[in-house]
Amino acid sequence: MLTRKIFLTKSAFSIAALGAVALIASACAPAATPTPATFNFGMVLVGPNNDHGWSEAHYVAGQYVEKNVPGAKMIWIDKVNPADRKGVTLDSVVKDMIDKGAKVILTTSDDFKDDTRVAAEKYKDVTFIHVSGDDVLAGKAPKNLGNVMGKMEYGKQIAGCAAAMATTTGKLGYLGPLINDETRRLASSAYLGAKYCWEKYRGKAAKDLSFDVKWIGFWFNIPGVTLDPTKVSNDFFNAGVDVLMSGIDTTEALVEANKRGQKGEKVLAIPYDFKDACKEATAVCLGVPYFNWGPTYAKIVKDVRGGTWKSAWEWNAPDWKDINNADTSPVGYLAGAALKADQKAKVDEFVKGLADNSINLFQGPLKYQDGKEFLKAGDKATDKQIWYLAQLLEGMTGPSAPTK
Repeated sequence: MLTRKIFLTKSAFSIAALGAVALIASACAPAATPTPATFNFGMVLVGPNNDHGWSEAHYVAGQYVEKNVPGAKMIWIDKVNPADRKGVTLDSVVKDMIDKGAKVILTTSDDFKDDTRVAAEKYKDVTFIHVSGDDVLAGKAPKNLGNVMGKMEYGKQIAGCAAAMATTTGKLGYLGPLINDETRRLASSAYLGAKYCWEKYRGKAAKDLSFDVKWIGFWFNIPGVTLDPTKVSNDFFNAGVDVLMSGIDTTEALVEANKRGQKGEKVLAIPYDFKDACKEATAVCLGVPYFNWGPTYAKIVKDVRGGTWKSAWEWNAPDWKDINNADTSPVGYLAGAALKADQKAKVDEFVKGLADNSINLFQGPLKYQDGKEFLKAGDKATDKQIWYLAQLLEGMTGPSAPTK
């Protein structure tokens, strides 16, 4: 009996000891990290998510948010336009995203402006971000609607400088989408950059620089509705343009320049919107001004989830410490392989001048295309004056308003 009792005592002691060890181990072990709750955000794209331009830049930004904001999940739809999705309305797209749990919806085209405001007024518990719009600035936005845009005017000025440094004919072309305040100020920014570098670094007279703008009628080709950007690009080249800048969402200017370059023609192009656009035709690409939406979208999603977001009109300038920093700069410019080293050195000098504000191209005297004064000598344009640019600038050719 004694032996049995001792055995039982040892067993009880062993069990108690093991329990104590388990408790100590449990107390010392790090607490399990809880899985972040899913936070859905919607992304509405006007064009294909792989267009190597505007829409792809937003799609990639959504992927950036998913990677950098724990629990964030993108619900997306592309090709929301009358040609690709006949009968599909923004309201139906928004309702579907909300039914799937979207708390934030980003509508990423000027074309969605009015419908986004209507949706925001209808779905007051959802935050809407209209990209490129101005409802907040104009005092039309409900409290759950914000506007975001990058200051691509700087990117276009850099593109214009690169074009002026590379042209041998002095004939530059600008392939534009539809005509509105945004497209006028972007085309004009490209002209101002070209004119500055043509005069300052090339030592040539402004009158010897040709800058022609042609508009196709929308952000990308819609057969039977717009002009064909492939044809318009070739019309530019046939007229003697040797550097063609694009302001549309897709890459026809670059594609057509590459075809001609492969035949021995000395023509070059500058695409738009998407960081990797030059990869489509490196031999003829002078570089690309592009949007980097990821960090801005990540902050919006974090702020909405954290309850700190407030309606605002954001027009975000580049990070001048490094305009190509993927985590900090909303706007960048990547030089292309076709930009020669000596030309790039001058473009880099130009960028430094923009960064330290020793170069301010929206400064008077400046006139509109029809000769009316835009800015008096010495006057610097306000953001609002630039945003609502009423015409193209003196020295540019091409219409400033749609024909009636």
